[in-house]
Amino acid sequence: MPTRKILVYLTHPHVEAWNFGTGHKDLLESRVPGLKVEVCQNSKDFRDRLPQAEAVIVWVFKESWLQSTPRMKLIATPAAGNDWIEVEPKENLSVYFGGFHGSLIAECVIGAMFYFLKAYSLSEKMQKQKKWARVKISKKINTLYKSRVTILGFGKIGNAIAERLKPFECHITGIKRNTGRMPDYFTNPDQIQTFKNWKKVFGETDHLICVLPGGKETTDILGAEHFGALPNSCFFYNVGRGNIYQENDLIAALENRRIAGAYLDVFAKEPLPESSKLWEMENVLIQPHLAAVSPQYMELFVEELAERINADEL
Repeated sequence: MPTRKILVYLTHPHVEAWNFGTGHKDLLESRVPGLKVEVCQNSKDFRDRLPQAEAVIVWVFKESWLQSTPRMKLIATPAAGNDWIEVEPKENLSVYFGGFHGSLIAECVIGAMFYFLKAYSLSEKMQKQKKWARVKISKKINTLYKSRVTILGFGKIGNAIAERLKPFECHITGIKRNTGRMPDYFTNPDQIQTFKNWKKVFGETDHLICVLPGGKETTDILGAEHFGALPNSCFFYNVGRGNIYQENDLIAALENRRIAGAYLDVFAKEPLPESSKLWEMENVLIQPHLAAVSPQYMELFVEELAERINADEL
């Protein structure tokens, strides 16, 4: 462990689950014997203490701050991606990102799958009209059983989603840079592919789930031709980052029914502007970047971080 003291500044103005409180401080100290956790309540308090810090837990850290933190050995964040941590790991500096989000995000994705497949939106609409629309609703109902699911971005989160889909006997195709070894839970005909084989894979997909990180490599990785290659019965889910396609391409695919619907948790511009057509589309389910939210969010992060610290991995 690089230090026996950690400075914490984790507050969020909108989502209570993303705030680090007294209970989390006590939990982290109880899990790592001899560790002292100091919690900052505002940005000024944090910046005043930062020059003496050896380790921090934060949402945001700028590269320029390192100039005034000569003792810094560890920067940790609950976030899954490096969108707000500008620092790269160095010889004497570890940078740790949360890896616990998979199960939380999988719940949201699978919930959205059932939202579409079981026609819950239409059922709610008919309920408000007090209509026993058995015939109309039954024609919209489908099943997840043995569906062909493609997961674009097959890292920790993609794996967590796939593993939780296996009880439904879904056929999984994970897309990643390097195929590598297949997970132990894979069965025939599950597979790992690279993106260069996207056309054949997309043409055989019932559900396309995107879990890609942000950055130059993934910007506009999907375009009109990719949406057009999907079966018109395919549903699209994005729980990665909103830079991976142009919104107009997705809207066109949805309007023209080239795909059946979309669950969107992330967007290129957040908050999603009120002018966006996505708000008004009946075949779209929108959440405001909340797929990883849970009352246990911070507890899961603390437990994971403590385990890494105790194993001398940080």
